[in-house]
Amino acid sequence: MNTQSDKSLHSDAEELRLLITGMRDVYVRGENAMEYARQTGSAVGNSPVATLIAYDLQAGSYIAEVESNPGANLRWCSQLAKIIDPFLSEQSSLLEVGCGEATTLAGVLQHVSNTPRHGLGLDISWSRCSEGQRWLAEKEASARLFVADLFNIPLEDASVDVVYTSHSLEPNGGREEAAIRELMRVARRAVVLIEPIYELASTEAQARMLRHGYVRGLKETAERLGAKISEYRLLENINNPLNPSGLILIEKSNVSTDHEAPRWRCPLTYQPMNDLGDVFVGEQADLAYPVLRGIPLLRVEHGVLASKILSN
Repeated sequence: MNTQSDKSLHSDAEELRLLITGMRDVYVRGENAMEYARQTGSAVGNSPVATLIAYDLQAGSYIAEVESNPGANLRWCSQLAKIIDPFLSEQSSLLEVGCGEATTLAGVLQHVSNTPRHGLGLDISWSRCSEGQRWLAEKEASARLFVADLFNIPLEDASVDVVYTSHSLEPNGGREEAAIRELMRVARRAVVLIEPIYELASTEAQARMLRHGYVRGLKETAERLGAKISEYRLLENINNPLNPSGLILIEKSNVSTDHEAPRWRCPLTYQPMNDLGDVFVGEQADLAYPVLRGIPLLRVEHGVLASKILSN
């Protein structure tokens, strides 16, 4: 691992040490943990470490909310399924980036006309993925959930037919270009962004989005990256007018008609990687990534030097 990576990991570990106890205490008191992190940390906006802590603390809350209001979840998932449907067949693959507890992914899989052969969901939080596994099982929906960084997805280029988000880019204001570039890299047919759209929001909503460090300029950013945007609008079913959900639909050109299974790649070396069940191993067998209670841990910091793993 190079010096720059070492410095980054050390910095993240120090931030984790500084924030984890305080954010937990604030969350238990019912206060805003992310606001505490913004006031305590030195990073501008919402740092990845603070976001990870907040998501982990919230694990289980999304399922509880859906269980208390199943009708709202049904409307939300049905709406997204209609958008995604035209790009799927029974041979397709589908990835939700920032799947949380799979409350949206499970609903989308249940409502699309053609259930894709390969359903995937990634999240930065193991706890949320764990809750999501339970939810998927209860709903009899099939998807592979894994821990990963949306800015470094451990999948090969153009290896998933449809990649979509559901308010997962939201807290990453200032990192819009890096996020969209990565989603476009992985997608074969389409990228479906379901995110708050600052430019179509009311003045009051814009002020709130600025205060929380939410994304802006998604359409302009995607176009600057060469994306073909076929739809750009607010959704009919918006849960919170102060956080207006919108659609930015990016269709890929020169689409292959093949529907290969998603192909994994090492998040550090970018070399092809194989799923061996209890561990993911790069083809050069230098790095291994563990699977914790059925959930692959596929962020750079999860990698273990294990060149002898295939010989034991």
